[in-house]
Amino acid sequence: MILEKINQANDIQKLSKEEWGPLAAEIRQFLIEKISVTGGHLASNLGVVELTMAMHLFFHFPEDKVVWDVGHQAYTHKLLTGRRAGFDVLRKYGGMSGFPKRKESECDCFDTGHSSTSISAGIGLVKARDLQGGTQAVVSVIGDGALTGGMAYEALNNASQLKSNFIIVLNDNQMSIAPNVGGMSNYLNGLRTAGAYTGFKEGLQNTLELLPGGERVIRQLKKTKSGLKQLIIPGMLFENMGITYLGPVDGHDIDQMMKTFGEARRLKQAVIIHVKTVKGKGYEPAERHPARFHGAEPFQIENGLPKSTRTKANYTDVFSTVMRKMGDRDEKLVAITAAMPDGTGLKRFRNMFPERFFDVGIAEEHAVTFAAGLAAGGMKPVVAVYSSFLQRAYDQILHDVCIQNLHVVFAIDRAGLVGSDGETHQGIFDLSYLSSIPNMTLLAPKNKWELSDMLKFALKYQGPIAIRYPRGEAYDGLGEFRRPIQTGKSEVIYEEGEIALLAVGSMVKTAEQVRRRIKEIGYHCSLVNVRFVKPLDEDTILELAKSHRLLVTLEENVRCGGFGQQVQDFLCARGITTELINVSIPDEYVEHGNVELLYQEVGLDAQTVVKRIVTRYVSM
Repeated sequence: MILEKINQANDIQKLSKEEWGPLAAEIRQFLIEKISVTGGHLASNLGVVELTMAMHLFFHFPEDKVVWDVGHQAYTHKLLTGRRAGFDVLRKYGGMSGFPKRKESECDCFDTGHSSTSISAGIGLVKARDLQGGTQAVVSVIGDGALTGGMAYEALNNASQLKSNFIIVLNDNQMSIAPNVGGMSNYLNGLRTAGAYTGFKEGLQNTLELLPGGERVIRQLKKTKSGLKQLIIPGMLFENMGITYLGPVDGHDIDQMMKTFGEARRLKQAVIIHVKTVKGKGYEPAERHPARFHGAEPFQIENGLPKSTRTKANYTDVFSTVMRKMGDRDEKLVAITAAMPDGTGLKRFRNMFPERFFDVGIAEEHAVTFAAGLAAGGMKPVVAVYSSFLQRAYDQILHDVCIQNLHVVFAIDRAGLVGSDGETHQGIFDLSYLSSIPNMTLLAPKNKWELSDMLKFALKYQGPIAIRYPRGEAYDGLGEFRRPIQTGKSEVIYEEGEIALLAVGSMVKTAEQVRRRIKEIGYHCSLVNVRFVKPLDEDTILELAKSHRLLVTLEENVRCGGFGQQVQDFLCARGITTELINVSIPDEYVEHGNVELLYQEVGLDAQTVVKRIVTRYVSM
């Protein structure tokens, strides 16, 4: 097995050229087998096997630097830098991350997880190198999907001023998570139909048809039309910015890639290498369904089907169903996503109301301000986005939506701990950063029915409003409690005395378990479904503080700026001394791992919460 010869960085350079092809096949088989067990990003990694091999054959790591945009396509890079054993615990708690991590290897020079960042980071590494008199290569690998993000263009504008070598590899597979959209996608995919090329081609063909032997010349030219096309139009966008363009290059041809790296390395400026690859290459199910195998759950290798089947709806399914129904009832309802129509549950809405569905690409900032414009124009926009990615649009929420008090609905999926993708994807900051913005209203549902009710409430509301809900199976407990939603009012589910649990959204389920155990121990315990994190239900908090000895806030959010801290500040400002326990996530980044295990690690599991409550109550 050739892969067994790769035990550390640069071992690939000891292989013969005849071993390259078999190694690529072994890497693909290895990734398919391992990811079928652990889950992970499969299609993107299968597409860059030869590209990654070519980089490791040409460059020398860790002296040379490569920044992977997003980073979910770095599995082959990890294999070629001696981390083969880590794939048995890929994305598991304490195991190897699914993204580049500086703490994991010197060959990972920059942590990534969000899109469109690699060129900016690469320029920083270039400048650091130049200022220190270094000579090492710096390479940023960015996908065509990431070029829908505005940060990439800010960086390209800056890169054009460089007077030293910087290599940008544009991995063009026509996909991000969903198929790419917009002008850059059209530019990269539409070289054959560009006006300068087609006009020249048609004029030349018409002229040759009038000449003796012209048909034979036309046939010969058609054989070389790709070269003619490349001569005339590709890369002009980048060239006009002052960045040298090389390509397109076959990203599955290692020889061609290495020659192109050699050309690029000689230049004393920024250079883009346009590489064409096939997402999911080498595994038919992933080639046919690359979006499904973007972030795959464990699957059966023979057919690509998931090993486990879902029997219950998740929160995304509930959101999808309500949006579809409300789309029928309200012609002003429009939906916006940032390259994730499937992940956010908007696929059904898109299919039914294509003219009212907008996929803006990986451009969360634009999505939010675009929604603000729609709202100012009289529409009812819903921005469906993962919590982790909404962070990127904080200023647009504050400046473009909330200052104007515009009716934009934010449907925030994957809120709280999301598990295997780790620090860059945990949605544990949204309560804090959204609560800090005036005019924002912020809700969290306790179960699937309440998410439906909250979305309908939000669509009738006037002003900025956000609903945050977790990844995974929708809780179907407490179905008997479905009281009407009133602005800023909590829902008291069980009212007793002594101890009061104030739980936000997903933590209501945990609070139920906590209450059951507290009562078994012999204490009285109330349970409140907070519903509104902003505005605070001050009246209910005051009543609970008067009638209970201990208040316990529970939230799947960091402590700083979260619900519990807001309650604490409110009580302190009123001079109320009722004891309070803040159950939240410590102010730190939470690594990858199974969500239930992460709950225990950060102290959100029922057993840990009960222990904290009993210890405090006994000592009071």
